[in-house]
Amino acid sequence: MEKLVIRGGKPLKGEVSISGAKNAVVAIIPAVLLVKGKCRIENVPDISDVESILTMIKYLGAKVDRIDLNTVDIDCTTLDTHIVDKELAAKMRASYYLMGALIGRFGKAVVPSPGGCNFGVRPIDQHIKGFERLGCVTKCDDEGVVSIDASGLRGNDIFFDVVSVGATINVILAAALAPGKTVLENVAKEPHVVDLANFLNSMGANIRGAGTDVIKIEGVPELHGGVYSIIPDQIEAGTYMSAIVATGGDAIVKNIIPKHMDPISAKFVEMGAVVEEYDDSLRIAVETPLSHINVKTLPYPGFPTDLQPQMVAVLTTVEGTSNVVEGVWDSRFQYVEQLKKFGTDIEVDGKHAVINGGTPLTGAEVEATDLRAGASMIIAALACEGVTKVSNLRHIDRGYEHIVEKLSAMGADIERIDE
Repeated sequence: MEKLVIRGGKPLKGEVSISGAKNAVVAIIPAVLLVKGKCRIENVPDISDVESILTMIKYLGAKVDRIDLNTVDIDCTTLDTHIVDKELAAKMRASYYLMGALIGRFGKAVVPSPGGCNFGVRPIDQHIKGFERLGCVTKCDDEGVVSIDASGLRGNDIFFDVVSVGATINVILAAALAPGKTVLENVAKEPHVVDLANFLNSMGANIRGAGTDVIKIEGVPELHGGVYSIIPDQIEAGTYMSAIVATGGDAIVKNIIPKHMDPISAKFVEMGAVVEEYDDSLRIAVETPLSHINVKTLPYPGFPTDLQPQMVAVLTTVEGTSNVVEGVWDSRFQYVEQLKKFGTDIEVDGKHAVINGGTPLTGAEVEATDLRAGASMIIAALACEGVTKVSNLRHIDRGYEHIVEKLSAMGADIERIDE
């Protein structure tokens, strides 16, 4: 079993460069299925979720060529099936984006229930509602395999009952080539939703309003190939900002879009950290004792749910009582039992966590129960005294490119071993 061994207590200093956004690339690679011709995708993060989605589209008949570690050429001209492999789909949540892409490509799709992080029920009812409003006929068998007949695909008005990133992306994919006009309301505004729309538009789609409350899509007959670069990863950047603050460090976070970081930067400033913004980077530092704060996760432009576990780890190092409310998922505090092994004082009641920070923490044997929980364990380990071993690294590998090397470059004592 591979583990991370971390000897904490060292402030992170220097700089770290942020990779392409995981949440964007796992939507944009399925979107290539809609394109006639070759697409070159740049700034692709070297993570296992990318390998999983590339394997899935290769199974469907796509030709995939790795130009280098972060550049991939994809040609879907030879796509020959609308049925997604069940075993492959089980490896990641974003496999459900193949529904919208295959609907647009073939007018039909068969996609098994996806896998990914398990921290609560994540229904796809809003996805199905959107597809059916576009004229699709859907059914789901006892094993969770969704079959979609999109022979009647056409544009329509859709109002989502709740703000859903997944449903917004999936319906954009289905509507890009649908005849007529589609209007989506109560949509997600996350940066990766905007990145998907920008990718599709660069390939010939007609999508307006991404990043606002209403997205309007005029269906086009076809999309052409081209070159596109993935945006920087907001969540990866926020994770390293958290690690720098938790260790009392001072470092530059490079290759970011500072505007995307505003919800995170605001909370660190509220705590008393120094945040200085530049064109495509920021400096974050701890120069005075930090203050406890309250945080509630919300859809963008609120504080991201994908940074909630990392923020809880930071708040365990801050004197005083902080409150964190999870406003997106029902069971995202499952990781807290692992965090308690460091000696943290955290009480969870449903979607509410009370963190009594400032208690001495010591190294522990912990595991990554999901992707962002794994990041939380690493942050706590970096901040505390003693040696920590983190297991179940497959979750961390899903979303963080070269995390050991990046942390080591800032002075962390961290290594990956095979025990």
